Amino acid sequence: MFTGIIEELGEVTAVENLGDASRFRLRGPLVTEGAGHGDSIAVNGVCLTVVDHGDGEFTADVMAETLNRSSLGALATGSRVNLERPMAVGGRLGGHIVQGHVDGTGTVVARTPSEHWEIVKVSLPAALSRYVVEKGSITVDGVSLTVVEAGADYFTISLIPTTLALTTLGIKGPGDPVNLEVDVIAKYVERLLAPGRPAPAEEPER
Repeated sequence: MFTGIIEELGEVTAVENLGDASRFRLRGPLVTEGAGHGDSIAVNGVCLTVVDHGDGEFTADVMAETLNRSSLGALATGSRVNLERPMAVGGRLGGHIVQGHVDGTGTVVARTPSEHWEIVKVSLPAALSRYVVEKGSITVDGVSLTVVEAGADYFTISLIPTTLALTTLGIKGPGDPVNLEVDVIAKYVERLLAPGRPAPAEEPER
């Protein structure tokens, strides 16, 4: 599990096309410190498994499902990426519960700068709009953010200077894709309340 608090702004150093998958090599000296084969690292909000690592870099294999559902397929050598290690048991949940399971992608529509922050408008797939609410949480490229305005096909977020300086959201322009993960609690509630779902079995009397 992740929290959406980005630890490091990394870089793609190589991309290998494997046909129905890709192998990425990424630079991230902080997140690779103490990392081992099989560990998880979130890359732009996508939970990936470390294949090997060394000299501040790690490789990860990305299957077709992930490439199709996320924006990782658009990455190339030199692309900057948000990196986060899983939260340790007993750690602080600084953002919100983030699984690293991307629900879909949006596109940066517009940026409105202010003196001390910036409002960013992002397109929202119709299938995800019901999970996004004003002042609720959403993960954008792995960053835990608060929704300012929730429209039918868009939402806006307000970015502080720290987020602008330390994540990819500071350099994304109109037309750039971003990974979206909605609040998992909303999805579970919807599933539990879905019409036609069998009621829990009653316990026998004792």
